This record gives sequence, C-alpha cells and structure tokens, in this order.
Amino acid sequence: MQLLAMLTMLIDHVGKAFFPDQIEWQVIGRIAFPIYAYCIVMGYHHTKNLKNYLFRLFLIALVSQLPYMLVFSTLGLNVVGSLLIALMVIVALDRYKGFLQAIIIVGTAGLMLEALSFSYGIYGLLLVLVYRYSGKNALIYLHFFLNIIFMYLNGWIIGMYNIIPTILIVYFPLFYVFIEKIHIPRWLWRSFYPVHLTILALLLISKGLS
Repeated sequence: MQLLAMLTMLIDHVGKAFFPDQIEWQVIGRIAFPIYAYCIVMGYHHTKNLKNYLFRLFLIALVSQLPYMLVFSTLGLNVVGSLLIALMVIVALDRYKGFLQAIIIVGTAGLMLEALSFSYGIYGLLLVLVYRYSGKNALIYLHFFLNIIFMYLNGWIIGMYNIIPTILIVYFPLFYVFIEKIHIPRWLWRSFYPVHLTILALLLISKGLS
C-alpha cells in the first residue's frame, strides 16, 4: 500500500499548498495517514534492526522539518515525527508491561504530541495503537469510534474518510495483497516525504518571487 500512501499524500499536500479552497484534494489526502500508521506497525513487526528503524525515522523527520514548515506555514512538527513517537510508545509498551505503565507512557506521549503541535497529535498515536493492538474484528469499529471522538472534539468531518484504508485491510484482503505486490524501491519510500516537501517549498518560494 506504499504507492497508494505516497500518491494520496502528494495529492493532499499539493491541494493544501496551491488549492486550499478545493476540498476534494483533502478528501483524497485523508487516505494517506492511516496507511503510514499501519506501515509503522508492520515495520515494527518485521524490522531486523529496531535501532536503525528508529534512527531512519528520526533522520527523515529532521530533514523534512524545514520544508514542512515552509509549505504549510507552521511551527508545528511533521507527521514523521508523530510516527516516530508512536513507534517509541509501542516499544515502551512492549517493554514495560502493566496498566499503570501504559497509562503513563501513552499519556506522556500524547501530551507531548499535543503540546509541541505534532501533525495529527494524539489522534495519530491512538490510531497506531489501534492498528497495533486490536484484532481485525474490532479494527474498523475502533477506528470509526476514534474518528467520531475527534470529529466531535476538533470538527474533523473530512477526517472520517481516513477509515477507507482500514476497510480495505479488513474486508478486501485480495485488493490489499494485490497492492502489496507493487514493489516500491526502499530509497523512494524513505526519501519521498522530505523530497516532495522540498520540491513544493521551492515551487511556493518561486511563485512568491514571481
């Protein structure tokens, strides 16, 4: 699903940068984040070197931060940073067992995500946890419930569309298998976020100078 994530994220970011009044771009773009959240969970399951995985995410987040700020005119932190925090939470939860420990770990991470204006904030963390700890029978219901809560709290009506990838994963496994067969080179997957943001930032700068 990497190709689908990359394409929908690009559509979302182009729309936000150049066509902010056209909601269609954002609707399509809602598909991207849940796929990245799911990929984080799958990456955690399959990585052979967790330290390298964490470092790669940190490096991508670091390199992406300046173009992210330029494209979206924000002082907040980018989505790769959010995914990095979510991955660190999963690692901590698997290492420190117990309900109280879980509350402290998730609560501390959630407060940090919100206080430092990470992209998607605590919602992103909770969605990653849904993918990590819920079975397929409950996955859609928990994702939908999470969306309802944040639609009520933050007015994220468009965000309801991001349940589409979860529905595909649960109810259309053959489609998921077909998408997974599309091979994306690792260098392209890892570099796409900072590279496309840098290109968009340069285009916006050149547009402002013209």
